[in-house]
Amino acid sequence: MLSKSSKYAIKAVLFLALHSSKENKVMVKDIAEPINVPQAYIAKLLQALVRDNIISSVRGSKGGFYLTSENLENSIMRIVKNIDGEDKLTACMLSMEKCHEERPCPLHDILSASRNTILTSLKNKTIRDLTLSVKSGSTFLPL
Repeated sequence: MLSKSSKYAIKAVLFLALHSSKENKVMVKDIAEPINVPQAYIAKLLQALVRDNIISSVRGSKGGFYLTSENLENSIMRIVKNIDGEDKLTACMLSMEKCHEERPCPLHDILSASRNTILTSLKNKTIRDLTLSVKSGSTFLPL
């Protein structure tokens, strides 16, 4: 359901949430290695997130990426929509263009309730929520 790009973006944002601040900005090279993503690739994803005010950045010698308290309130869904677009989330699981409620594909009814639950959870969980779960030890992120 989530693309590789969305997964990378979420991991990068969580890395920033755990390791950056306005005073302690993080460079792309310092994010790429721990999350195991090529620098150029993660840089492109992070710039898309900056354009949508999901994360913050400053250019220059003392620049880098960081999260503000406002950034931490963004939902995980907002990251996914920014990277994948909304169509990817609602697309037919069999990639059938004409699949919909009135004319469902064979998997439509099986997966639609699960998909709706996942989408609702992604909308309701913020970057702060996931960061707190990692900090508390209830979840882990090997960074």
